[in-house]
Amino acid sequence: MKTFMDENFLLETKTAQELYHNHAAKMPIIDYHCHLVPKMVADDYTFNSLTEIWLGGDHYKWRAMRTNGVDERFCTGDTSDWEKFEKWAETVPYTMRNPLYHWTHLELKTAFGITKLLSPKTAREIYDECNEKLAKPEFSARGLMRHYNVQVVCTTDDPIDSLEHHIRTRESGFEIKMLPTWRPDKAMAVEVPGDFRAYMEKLSEVSGANISSFDDMIEALRKRHQFFEEQGCRLSDHGIEEFYAEDYTDAEIKAIFNKVYGGTVLTQEEILKFKSAMLIVFGEMDAETGWTQQFHYGAIRNNNSKMFKQLGADVGFDSIGEFNTARAMSKYFDKLNSAGKLTKTILYNLNPCANEMIATMIGNFQDGTIAGKIQFGSGWWFLDQKDGMEKQMNALSVLGLLSRFVGMLTDSRSFLSYPRHEYFRRTLCNLLGKDIENGELPASEMDFIGQMVENISYNNAKQFFKF
Repeated sequence: MKTFMDENFLLETKTAQELYHNHAAKMPIIDYHCHLVPKMVADDYTFNSLTEIWLGGDHYKWRAMRTNGVDERFCTGDTSDWEKFEKWAETVPYTMRNPLYHWTHLELKTAFGITKLLSPKTAREIYDECNEKLAKPEFSARGLMRHYNVQVVCTTDDPIDSLEHHIRTRESGFEIKMLPTWRPDKAMAVEVPGDFRAYMEKLSEVSGANISSFDDMIEALRKRHQFFEEQGCRLSDHGIEEFYAEDYTDAEIKAIFNKVYGGTVLTQEEILKFKSAMLIVFGEMDAETGWTQQFHYGAIRNNNSKMFKQLGADVGFDSIGEFNTARAMSKYFDKLNSAGKLTKTILYNLNPCANEMIATMIGNFQDGTIAGKIQFGSGWWFLDQKDGMEKQMNALSVLGLLSRFVGMLTDSRSFLSYPRHEYFRRTLCNLLGKDIENGELPASEMDFIGQMVENISYNNAKQFFKF
């Protein structure tokens, strides 16, 4: 019987262990998509408690707690930090076989050196020990980034963001790069005219451009795009339900803008046409600057309307969606490609039933100019766990080139989420190790395979994004 979470955790063979310990483990981290709060990095924030750094904003944990019968006040309410942590500790034993059980203990081990299992019996001593360590300088926001050997993080930022914290961090001389990522979703969110108009007014203010027409809006966005470029931005990101590729004319889009800007509710057809036009515009901007565009698609968000009204978005009431996206996705990429405006692209699907579709779609638009120009992104959200990552890598291996994969990211708001890179690397090495020991890959090529592991863990991303 193997020991839980020892040095060979998830590594089922001697070859997998060799690949991980000799190749993957030593590689630095490039976290090219995350949701860290830039101000915390700029301030080198010191966390008040384990609850703040671990449970604050973590809707993964909140979902599990609710499912375990924990009252909402211990998730998002105003109870004390200890009371919230105590309820999480009571929940943890019930998360066995959920990735939260692995993540919890991997984070305790790698950040705090704690190998005890978290439970009601150990909650108080673990809480106190972690809080004592969090008060030390090496456990600040920047200290934890150094601890995990992070080289680059790319946050997720709206075009109207000032990026003042990115600038302050860079000017402070902090050796780890914190770069912005362009997330312009609100500029195409035309479902609620009042919200759209308010956003346009903010965009006008920060860009210095007077916005009263569609062309004015595009000019304002271009100014902000250039500003992001000047601050080191190398990626964009779009969080969309599905791909939009409706046919439209320029005159139609200008008329639709005038309509929604004036406060009129759009038809569903108009909404889809406007989103289709904006995705093309954004793709063209990214191609002009050589950025990588990312698409996270397939979530049904805010399913619980009662809790949405009470707590807002991103609090754990989202799920995997079912959308017929293949044809629209193909049409969108083909339109950009035909115009010579298809930039480097990463696709992240939330429904695993689309794995093989994505793995074949990316092959349609590889053009030989850049290795792995169109990428099948790592397992995302509900899929960023062992089973989801294995399925993603198997589909990519069978239908594409795993060796050119740019690897893992945290997609997290937490400074304790970096072990997700370790979790991914162990899973990768386990897959390759089993193939070698089964005779499906040649043991004589261990040097090449070891280099392949290092590339997927770090080198591919560094070269792809030009960090």
